[in-house]
Amino acid sequence: MKAEPLALPGLFRLTPRVFGDDRGFFFESFNARAFEAATGCKATFVQDNHSRSARGVLRGLHYQLPPHAQGKLVRVVQGKVFDVAVDIRRGSPTFGQWAGEVLSAENRQQLWIPPGFAHAFVTLSATAEFLYKTTDYYAPGCERCIAWDDPEIGIEWPLEEPPLLSDKDRQGVPLAKAEVFE
Repeated sequence: MKAEPLALPGLFRLTPRVFGDDRGFFFESFNARAFEAATGCKATFVQDNHSRSARGVLRGLHYQLPPHAQGKLVRVVQGKVFDVAVDIRRGSPTFGQWAGEVLSAENRQQLWIPPGFAHAFVTLSATAEFLYKTTDYYAPGCERCIAWDDPEIGIEWPLEEPPLLSDKDRQGVPLAKAEVFE
């Protein structure tokens, strides 16, 4: 596994070592020892989630506050998305900044998004299936949502038309009014 730190401290793009021939391919999508060696994080994952989205669906910016903050290891197994993480650790020198990566079934890359970041993605292909491991269970009382289009954050979404949003995502609040990590 190759781990590349991104512009925001704690975020990593992970690229697996893929073995392929005319029969197909094989790779380890997760190995705890390799993950810890590559990122320096010893994460215990407790829940796996799988979503399918149509082109133009935007999910996020989601996060959970302590005591149920979640780290996420995310990847795409079908299709392509633009994946975003926003630093919401108030004391961080990169507070309010974002990083975005294209994740696809073709590039097989993953992102490690530690607790203290809000997360979102928009589907770029006709459909996309998105998998993610989390370090804590879903806790509705701790879940929050920041507005995907908050001008203070200024995410450069690769959108040709307005995204398809859930009711929850339409009600996201600006970062300036959000409960964040202290």
